[in-house]
Amino acid sequence: MVAQSSSNLVVIETMSLYTMETASTPCKVHQCSKCPGDTEYYCVSCPCDLCPQCKENHVKDVQTIDHDVVSHRDKINYIPTQEICVRHPSHVYTKYCEPCQVPVCDSWFGHTSHRFPIPVWHKIESIQGAFQTKRQQHRGIIHTIRSEALFYRPVLLPRIKTDFKTCQTEFSRYQSEMLTKAQTLKHLIDYIQEDFMCNVFCNFDFKHRFLKQKKEMIMHIVSLQRYVHIYEQRKVIRPLQFLSSIKTALPQIHPTLHTSQLSMTESLNKEDVMESLSAIQITERGNRHLGNQCLLKLTSVPELHQVTCVASCCHISCVTSDRVWVSDHRNILMLMDTSGISLHRVKDPCNHLFDREGFHTVNSESELIYIDGNGNINKLSKDMKTTTTFIETTDSTWEPLCVYWSPSTGDLLVGMSRDGSYIHTRTGKVTRYNQSGQLTQTIQHDNTRRRMRMYSKPNYITENNNGDVVVSDSYSAVVVTERGGRHRFSYRGYEPSSSRLVPSGICTDALSHILVCASGTKTVQMLDKDGQFLSHLLTESQEMGEPRSLSYDVNTHRLWVGSRYNNKVCVYRYITRQDALTDQSHVMESLSGIPTPGTEKPQQGNQCLLKLMSLPKLLHSLTVTDVGSCYHISCVTSDRVWVNDDCRILILTDTTGVPLHRVEDLCRGDTGLYTVNSESELIYIDGNGNINKLSKDMKTTTTFIQRTDSIWRPRCVYWSPSTGDLLVAMWYIHTDTGKVTRYNQSGQLTQTILYDNTGVELYRKPLYITENNNGDVVVSDSDDEYEYGAVEVTERGGRHRFSYTGPPSGSGLVPRGICTDALSHILVCDGETKTVQMLDKDGQFLSHLLTKSQEMGEPRSLSYDVNTHRLWVGSRYNNKVCVYSYIIRQHALTDEHRPRPDREAMYSSTSAVKWR
Repeated sequence: MVAQSSSNLVVIETMSLYTMETASTPCKVHQCSKCPGDTEYYCVSCPCDLCPQCKENHVKDVQTIDHDVVSHRDKINYIPTQEICVRHPSHVYTKYCEPCQVPVCDSWFGHTSHRFPIPVWHKIESIQGAFQTKRQQHRGIIHTIRSEALFYRPVLLPRIKTDFKTCQTEFSRYQSEMLTKAQTLKHLIDYIQEDFMCNVFCNFDFKHRFLKQKKEMIMHIVSLQRYVHIYEQRKVIRPLQFLSSIKTALPQIHPTLHTSQLSMTESLNKEDVMESLSAIQITERGNRHLGNQCLLKLTSVPELHQVTCVASCCHISCVTSDRVWVSDHRNILMLMDTSGISLHRVKDPCNHLFDREGFHTVNSESELIYIDGNGNINKLSKDMKTTTTFIETTDSTWEPLCVYWSPSTGDLLVGMSRDGSYIHTRTGKVTRYNQSGQLTQTIQHDNTRRRMRMYSKPNYITENNNGDVVVSDSYSAVVVTERGGRHRFSYRGYEPSSSRLVPSGICTDALSHILVCASGTKTVQMLDKDGQFLSHLLTESQEMGEPRSLSYDVNTHRLWVGSRYNNKVCVYRYITRQDALTDQSHVMESLSGIPTPGTEKPQQGNQCLLKLMSLPKLLHSLTVTDVGSCYHISCVTSDRVWVNDDCRILILTDTTGVPLHRVEDLCRGDTGLYTVNSESELIYIDGNGNINKLSKDMKTTTTFIQRTDSIWRPRCVYWSPSTGDLLVAMWYIHTDTGKVTRYNQSGQLTQTILYDNTGVELYRKPLYITENNNGDVVVSDSDDEYEYGAVEVTERGGRHRFSYTGPPSGSGLVPRGICTDALSHILVCDGETKTVQMLDKDGQFLSHLLTKSQEMGEPRSLSYDVNTHRLWVGSRYNNKVCVYSYIIRQHALTDEHRPRPDREAMYSSTSAVKWR
């Protein structure tokens, strides 16, 4: 037999021993659509062929998480070979008894329960039919195991180690306290011995307990693997084996408490023991789970998934990943799929004269809940055949406007409004109904003594993951209250100078962000759960137009956005899985066990490799031609830097000080007007306030971010090596306040930092900006040339960490040039002390790294070269740039201890030297 392969076609030649004749039979070989691997699975949704590894990636990818992936055997409807009956070898199994869950042959009395006459209630069906039915019933479970259970396990299981240490620490502390009190209360043992609670004082054998649970967990996951294997056996599946295997439910884990009695010669007083035990706080028990913050993250740019044409879209309610309820400005309510085809239409939605917008929602049973023309709240069954009145209107003065079904509690939230004589006298409220339709809560007034109204006209309502009730009130703001009704905050816009918010559609996502359509800016704004503005997630576009309505699909992490003035619904994806959780290696490789203390590999961070020198060393200095001072420096390579003065002169120079290139349109100023990215491209602010990009070959200049707001003036920029984002600090010319904005690599605004944690404006007049290794945004902020200021530091997410206003001596701080180094130190030029001060990453003053000198003069600007660990320092009053070295490798990495031939370097634990 000879096999030849060409273009996925194999010709098999067979030769007869007697006739020596040859016959050729062509057959097609299936290859994976994404790699050269062999096909074992098929995606019905794409469609495409998949190998085992690509199948794993396919079911874990958020973009294809809802796709129907089956084994290739299912695609071709492969029916396995027939099996011989054990009791009747001359017959084969052809039938299956559902009540008895056993196979039978043509002789239905093949087992004892099927002796004639056969009970009429026994359902006898073909094996093929039963096989397909059972597989279909368990398809959902298999999908959950593939895309969720096995995916979460590598993150979930290692957390047991932390709990193990916590339990050891906490219980040992309370146990020691109880033993101490036992010694002082020994004389009371005689008459209260019968009241002792012998099982209270247990010396928990934590190690044994957790190791046992670990073993059970591993066995349980192996069972899950076996379950998947039985479901989709890769070669030849035996239907009887499958049907018999599912008769028993999957094993459940029931951790038991392993205790040993405490052996002691003294006993304890009951009251004193109870006093000690009262200090132990027991939190609510429940299944261990992971927060979405560990599993998901934002993408750099929202991705348009698809566009569907409908009527104008005022509200959307997701049913499945491909079906949604949509209502337009006439309150016509229809069910549609992703092709835009109408599948069903509700005949009695609320009349458009009532101007209701978010008047429908969907519960966990896929039932539609909506407000009808009479103000009653109805429920349409999943099969869309039965409509029942869930809540009947009894008070005609209150008009229901919007509804939302809570996935966490099963309650129904209803936003209502009552007309007043004028718009400003119109009032609203939020009511909560349980699953029986009974009123359980009313939220109407705030927490102040005057009991002010919180709502005017609640048009849309939703709930956040923490239980907060979020309302889009078209007359005021986004109003957020706690689960119990206490007012948390009202969001009226992301900055004082912005246009009026005019909120419409609203929703929350898996990361607890609040998304709101802002008609004032024609954008979708993203807030954190505490009301802090993060970014304009979406803006008015040709595909979408102006966004009006929102709905977030928690299963696929997709955002459905309805347009205000046209008939389009756009589906976006802006959340994906964490990089650490999408490793190509198989998820079950993490079953090797939980790391035990002492087995973790130490991380070789910069703290292990580098240390501070006892004194900084001046390596060389250069005099830059054609500039009068050095107000800012940006390193390009180890021997090339950009330098400017305050006269709009920006020069690229080398270590000799000779100009290599000149930029003519730099904005005039003495701040950090430019930065360099990883491609050695110069990013700078020009004279018009636009942010330009000069190519590496210095031949092409493009506008990266165009200035659109004349009252906000960009002051300084910094390119982030860790994220590729551009940080821009701006100044509001009318109020002398500042803000920090973040732009992604496409030039889109993703974040704005304006206020501290109490709502007070954070910046005054930012001069320089940089980023630390931990993601902190570090800003040198001061009013003018001689005013005291501060170094303001915020976390990556925008939360204010600290303000540094000067060393412990109390001399104050006039901050200028700023940078960070490989050890996460913050270095800042101080115009008051004429020094370069060094802080740790938490704002603790460490030393005066450099002082005014004859070589350097007064330091004004800083740039740290991460490749050579050298510090470039520019002078304020002359054209000198000095290069210093103050960080070196640890002793174990120097020549006296060279790495062994196998390149395994030995690292010293010597701590970094700090100057006092």
